[in-house]
Amino acid sequence: MRKKLAIGIAAAAATAALLAAPTVRAEYPDKPVSFVVPFPPGDLEDVLTRMIADAFQQAYGTPAAVVNKPGGGGGPFPGAVEVAKGPTDGSMIGSFVVGVPVVGPQIGIPELSPDPFEPLGIFLTYPFVIVAGKDAPYRTMQELAVHAKSNKVVLGHFGAPLVPTRVTLALARKLGFEYASDAAFDALDCNTLASGDVDVMNTTIQLVLPCLDKVNVLAAVTGERLGLVPDAPTVGEIEPSLKVSLWNGLFVRKEVAPEVRAKIVEVARKAVLGERAQKLARETGAQVYWMDAAAARQQIANDIGTLKSIAALLEK
Repeated sequence: MRKKLAIGIAAAAATAALLAAPTVRAEYPDKPVSFVVPFPPGDLEDVLTRMIADAFQQAYGTPAAVVNKPGGGGGPFPGAVEVAKGPTDGSMIGSFVVGVPVVGPQIGIPELSPDPFEPLGIFLTYPFVIVAGKDAPYRTMQELAVHAKSNKVVLGHFGAPLVPTRVTLALARKLGFEYASDAAFDALDCNTLASGDVDVMNTTIQLVLPCLDKVNVLAAVTGERLGLVPDAPTVGEIEPSLKVSLWNGLFVRKEVAPEVRAKIVEVARKAVLGERAQKLARETGAQVYWMDAAAARQQIANDIGTLKSIAALLEK
């Protein structure tokens, strides 16, 4: 009897010890990792995110892949919702455009309000520019403003809700003029200007690289001047209250552990500052860099304020 009692006590003690012992967590990453890009394959954010995923797999020996989740009319938000509903162990990472953290929480999507994401860093600014033909009777935004007060000027863009389009329209308001009309185009390249379909375009510089010597870049819708056209001022230089750009960054759920975030950041930073990514930047005019999490949080806060101001200005 005493022997059975002793065995029972020992078993109970062993069980208690096991329950009291700290849980041993597998070292991250211990399973495949997905980088969710809420757009179709092929654009800058997709190409750079694939570079990051490749570097992640090489660094940690764990499968890592880009998963494209385009939302159609829903923009990037269906893809962002998938990450918001995903695991919190770092196995799902969002590669998001500015609109996800800045606009997403404001438009009534339950999964995105309040903002469920934490930025790991921002790594890309799309090289949006405002351009006109070389033969146009204006070479700067200020000269365009004077011309447009007595002449009709048609603006082409990729869509009215996009940040670069709204910045372009707001800048016109700030300079005291309106475009006679504006329209969205699927393509805004050298042929669009040459055909006379528009007088001014809000497009990306890589789309006008073949005819860069035949256009005037009136302004860059970027945080810093573009290396390909260093003499063109940014919109923020012309009007400081409109300093905002279309950028892309990496995000995870807020519950993801700090040590997991650090491992993702270590690889992503090296990848975007590496020669392969910087070569892409030189070829396309994109700005490819690494902005850390603290600076990214401040950037998001600034952009929320700027876009609210733009909305109020355009609604007048």
